[in-house]
Amino acid sequence: MNTEPAPDVVARIDALLPQTQCTRCGYPGCRPYAAAIASGAAEINQCPPGGAATIQLLAEFLGRETMPLNPENGVESPPRVAWIDEARCIGCARCLAPCPVDAILGASKYMHTVLAERCTGCELCIAPCPVDCIEMRPVPEPAGPPNQASINRARYEAHAERLLRQAADRQRELDAKKASLAGCAPAQPQRIQEPLREAPK
Repeated sequence: MNTEPAPDVVARIDALLPQTQCTRCGYPGCRPYAAAIASGAAEINQCPPGGAATIQLLAEFLGRETMPLNPENGVESPPRVAWIDEARCIGCARCLAPCPVDAILGASKYMHTVLAERCTGCELCIAPCPVDCIEMRPVPEPAGPPNQASINRARYEAHAERLLRQAADRQRELDAKKASLAGCAPAQPQRIQEPLREAPK
């Protein structure tokens, strides 16, 4: 039985995952899936991008039996990257936010493009596209560096931190607007009490 502290176990499991951050395992990213494996809440066969090789590595590290990839999570396939048909792109910007590593360049009403060397092949940009101009293609040569997974992890963490900062900035702006409106609210008119009049005799 592994007696290492849980955080260390989670980090070591996370290091064995491909860091595509595709959510196909049923968790919002590779780190949460690693935590679920460490706690026993998830099996080791839920990562289609990692496939059989990752399952084998996880089984060896955790001292578990290897098992086939769970088909409910998807199928193993060669690495792919997203590609945008620029002639069909309408610049709606809906693909930007879902990308976990900020691999898509573009802005609202402008053509978008994918930085192939950054794309993890997560496919999260496909569903939001209203004109189906995004498709998956084989990873172009040359392949990524040997430490590509760690690079992907760092980009994902930077992406997540940026989203948190943006959310905090929006909340501060909202709070400031609410405070400003509260300070400028018109005072309620005071009721003037009329003097009592004697009833006519």
